[in-house]
Amino acid sequence: MRMWWVLAAAAAANTIGVPATAQSSLDGRWSVLVVTEKGTCDRAYRYPVRIRRGRVGHADPANTSFDIRGRVAANGWIRVTVSRGSQRADGTGRLARGHGTGKWKSSKGECSGYWSAERRAE
Repeated sequence: MRMWWVLAAAAAANTIGVPATAQSSLDGRWSVLVVTEKGTCDRAYRYPVRIRRGRVGHADPANTSFDIRGRVAANGWIRVTVSRGSQRADGTGRLARGHGTGKWKSSKGECSGYWSAERRAE
């Protein structure tokens, strides 16, 4: 089973309800490494991600192989959902100036792991 990126990225504060309208200091391009620690999902993936006005999305909007949606609060807490077809994973964590870390879990709980992110130059 291929589990597509969760940041993301990605799973932390359940209270992220901050409107993502103003430009954030965390806006920009990020490279996210997603690692499976439990389950039979693929071991690792690296994804390019863009944060714009606190909203998480594809670095390449033309990429439609999977859907990534999320938000980053002003304090760096992030919540992300990544899906492809009927597969879904949720992630939470925290971003700082140039890096971030967090955890992810598939929607049915069959896989889980961690993610790490590095900021990239524009």
